[in-house]
Amino acid sequence: MVIKPHNVGNRQIAEVTSEQIIIQSAEDGLDLMGNIYYQGFDKVVLYEKNITPDFFDLKTKIAGEILQKFSNYRIGLAIVGDFSKYESKSMKDFIFESNKTKHVNFVETLEQALENFSG
Repeated sequence: MVIKPHNVGNRQIAEVTSEQIIIQSAEDGLDLMGNIYYQGFDKVVLYEKNITPDFFDLKTKIAGEILQKFSNYRIGLAIVGDFSKYESKSMKDFIFESNKTKHVNFVETLEQALENFSG
């Protein structure tokens, strides 16, 4: 796992990359959040490919648990990927509602993620 820092305004943003899945469970999400916060970041960019596919099946409740933790601790989260492939209406609604809050965003590019955090 590699953490690349980005400074946008007065915000410290961690771009987390890996060749492997980083988030397999809600516990992994909490561990990552703690690690990022401890290193002085208050926003995180993750890539869809580094998150278990179960995250995108809302019945598993992994997405809800992880996003609730990030929200509770006020750590911004952007997930970068192509979300058009998810056919589930509930997942599309989940992404839409998350993006409205501006605290958790599902975006297509790193640039979009950083732009969302700049406001």
